[in-house]
Amino acid sequence: MAKDHKIAYQKEFFDRDYTVREAYGRIWKYARRYRFRLFVGVLCGMLTAGTLVPFFQIVQPTLQHVEGHDSAVSAAAAETCGQESAGIAKPAVDSTDVKSVKPKNAFEKQIAKNSKLPSWYPKVEKFASRLGIKLQDEKGGMGGALLLIVCVVVPLVALARLALQYLNHYCLSWAGAHAVADIRQELLEHVQKQGLQFFGRVDVGKLMTRISSDPQQIQTILSVILSEIAMAPFEILVAIGFIVWFAIANNMLPTLMLILIGFPIFVLPVQMIGKKVKKWARRTMERNSMIGAKIHEILTCIKVVKSYNTEAFENRRYSETNRYLLKSTMRALRIGLMVGPTVETVGIILICFFLVWCFATDVKISDVVPMLAPLLIIYKPVKQLSKLQVQVETSMAALSRIYSVLDLHMELPERKDAVRKDSFRDGIVFDDVSFRYDTADSDAVKNATFSLPCGKMVAVVGGTGSGKSTMAGLLARFFDPQKGRITIDGIDIKDVNISDLRMLVGAVTQEAILFNDTIEENIRYGTPAATHEQVVAAAKLANAHDFIVSQPEGYSRIVGEKGFALSGGERQRIAIARAILRNPPILILDEATSALDTVTERLVQDALTNLMKDRTVFAIAHRLSTVRHADLILVMEHGEIVERGTHDELYAVNGVYRRLCDMQHQK
Repeated sequence: MAKDHKIAYQKEFFDRDYTVREAYGRIWKYARRYRFRLFVGVLCGMLTAGTLVPFFQIVQPTLQHVEGHDSAVSAAAAETCGQESAGIAKPAVDSTDVKSVKPKNAFEKQIAKNSKLPSWYPKVEKFASRLGIKLQDEKGGMGGALLLIVCVVVPLVALARLALQYLNHYCLSWAGAHAVADIRQELLEHVQKQGLQFFGRVDVGKLMTRISSDPQQIQTILSVILSEIAMAPFEILVAIGFIVWFAIANNMLPTLMLILIGFPIFVLPVQMIGKKVKKWARRTMERNSMIGAKIHEILTCIKVVKSYNTEAFENRRYSETNRYLLKSTMRALRIGLMVGPTVETVGIILICFFLVWCFATDVKISDVVPMLAPLLIIYKPVKQLSKLQVQVETSMAALSRIYSVLDLHMELPERKDAVRKDSFRDGIVFDDVSFRYDTADSDAVKNATFSLPCGKMVAVVGGTGSGKSTMAGLLARFFDPQKGRITIDGIDIKDVNISDLRMLVGAVTQEAILFNDTIEENIRYGTPAATHEQVVAAAKLANAHDFIVSQPEGYSRIVGEKGFALSGGERQRIAIARAILRNPPILILDEATSALDTVTERLVQDALTNLMKDRTVFAIAHRLSTVRHADLILVMEHGEIVERGTHDELYAVNGVYRRLCDMQHQK
């Protein structure tokens, strides 16, 4: 197994770190369009905390009723025994005068003394009396009241709490899911705007992970983190507020101080573990992107893998990367799982100390439990908030990766008042153009100057790395030159609307790129309004119609990933048909026949001849036989134009061009 350093994650050149304020502050951009649902969700979360108050209020009356009943029964039994032993008879009481009689025995006195019902109880009692329901008996007993509270009030409050929690989670999850879709859309749109230099430096597999997987953390922030923030703090606040009120009302300030001192200790484990959680959460995401990159690489190069019988080798390399991810995943998991149990253990220890203190100071259960009940209730939100730290740190890692992409600007600038241009009339001029790639030490194109008149053909020849494809990229404005300028009809192409320029310039490259769709949709790509008849006409001009209809599916045949189901010549003819249908006045040809056999080359060359009619052509030539009739041939070496002229002129010079021709046995 390879060591970790051999497959260590390499940060992208555009990666940077963000503060919590920067990262979370920008989320509002994606959430604000769903602010109504967010408001409803947060409000329901806050109201959920209020449903705890009735539960807190009924604890003491219930315990006092039980305590009063037990002590009253004991006192009454003792009194009865005393009277019987003294021979004293109980006085008779007129049943009609019961209500006017004050409670005499211990049970009645205890009930009268300890009955501390919630403030809302009198309203309930008044309403019940209208319905003929008595909540207290003639002696002031509270059995009916407690029965009402347990069987009616508590279920109603529980149902209200359930409804509020449901609305809280649903509204926030809905907003989160829509925000995730929005940011994925923005990421893809932003990435597509970047210039080709960006794609030459970035790992596409890792970029795919940032676009597809990382935005899911936005939903976690809005549906989980925001839900907990909307609910848990308010539940804690309500519980602590009730504890403070109860302590003041019952003269239990020492107990209150003990609670307030011990409660902050809950937070200590979170602070201790939080930084490590963030560190390993980020590593997990980075290594997860390596998994995506490796899968993308293997599947993209599957022909080479199978040709060289290296499936086992790739499996081993993927296994190493997979274990590398597993290591960081388990480390983050172990650290994250420590938070909950640690907080739980600290809480149990603190409660035990509190109970011991209450026992030592002779505090009654009915006085302690009303303060402990809120503490037990808020244990869950406190634990959730402690786990929230893990989610916050994990989300921070994802947000940093997302914003690093969104804050990258390698797109070609477009003027706000860009010139609209829907036609091409005069010609194209390269005026002392030089260009260097960001990662290169020397210019790919140096001081290039030439003209391409409308309706003419300029061919560029030269060895590998001489700058031919870069020149074509500059013409299509995939790059901008660092020096000089390129004009179309006298207008600098930097000043032309990019969409209009793309409509004027079409390209057929050596590698025909097709989408995993039908043949018809691949031909129609870029010209969505084209009819089926127009697609067929373009296919005929590209010598593609016959092989298309020879298959049962015809134009509805799926071509597979990058046209895998078609041969090289068939893919080229589909690409040529696409260009014919688009009908651009300026055409870039990057030697579309260099990788084909003789028969297929003839078919493709005939299709190219049809395509080049009445068009201005910039051709990159590998086979010099294809440029013999060009109006101007440019010979390049190391980025410079070293020779220029027609085929006959250049051949007669006996220079670089002639050597290239002789190497290919051409004349």
